[in-house]
Amino acid sequence: MRLFHLVALIVLASQLALGTQRALAQAYPSRPIHINTGGTGSVGDLISRLLAPKLGESLGQQVLVENRPSGPILGGLVAKAAPDGYTLLVTGNSFWLLPYFQADLSWDPVKDFAPVSLLTASPNVLVVHPSVPANSVKELIAYAKARPGKVHWASGPLGTANHLAGEMFKVMAGINIVRVPYKGVGQALNDLIGGQVEMMFPIAGGMTPHLKAGRLRALAVSSAGPSALVPGLPTVAATGVPGFESVSIVGMFTPAKTPTTIISRLSQEVQNIVHAADVRDRLLSTGVEPQRSSPEQLAATVQSDIALVGRIIKETGIKPE
Repeated sequence: MRLFHLVALIVLASQLALGTQRALAQAYPSRPIHINTGGTGSVGDLISRLLAPKLGESLGQQVLVENRPSGPILGGLVAKAAPDGYTLLVTGNSFWLLPYFQADLSWDPVKDFAPVSLLTASPNVLVVHPSVPANSVKELIAYAKARPGKVHWASGPLGTANHLAGEMFKVMAGINIVRVPYKGVGQALNDLIGGQVEMMFPIAGGMTPHLKAGRLRALAVSSAGPSALVPGLPTVAATGVPGFESVSIVGMFTPAKTPTTIISRLSQEVQNIVHAADVRDRLLSTGVEPQRSSPEQLAATVQSDIALVGRIIKETGIKPE
């Protein structure tokens, strides 16, 4: 009899919890929603400001964009917020990879956040200075193997997309190339164009002017398949390094324990928005491709990214700062 009462209590508690979630979803939203993202001008900021007015229109509430310092501060603010769907986070790979590069974080990028939807993706492009005698990935690998420790590649700060793409290429291609770190991508590109370094993995979107002018030569794109951002360019994986993939992605998250009914609604709304013709065209014009995913698919993508980068970090010996 006691077992029967225990089972009944568990069933009742489950029904009450489900009823509470449904009630929250039906009342949601009843006040303004805040999207937290990185600094003004960042990819997350651009996407958030495209999303905000349309999301506000579809939900019937004002949606505000809050620019925060990226990294630990941004994560801490959202992780500590109430899990009620009124505090959202728009961020990319560097956010969930931060524990690899910075010690003593007060939050966990997986346990403290609930995925909503993948929003955009942007591959890197493997580019070389015109003086490098390589017109393909295989030729570049052969060139580097013939000059171990003498080929230099430009990299942004630790943990950035172009840094990780370069480290991954070095490991998977089995070559000894030397990283030259820069504080910003602009300075790195200037030195690459000037011939101070030989190669780099910048984001695809901003490369077209340099490629057309002949200042740089593109060898391949880092995505698993061809990219609409660089039509006709082959992939690194298909032309020399099988299995290679490095893509900058941006997704939306909420604090952990946000009701699944609210997450499902937000996921559907933002997917519809990023694939609307006007938003899609604007995103492509700024160098990012609209994406579509369920919360579960975004969670799997994050876990896969963490595992892959973890392996690269282990093999290269990169240490957190």
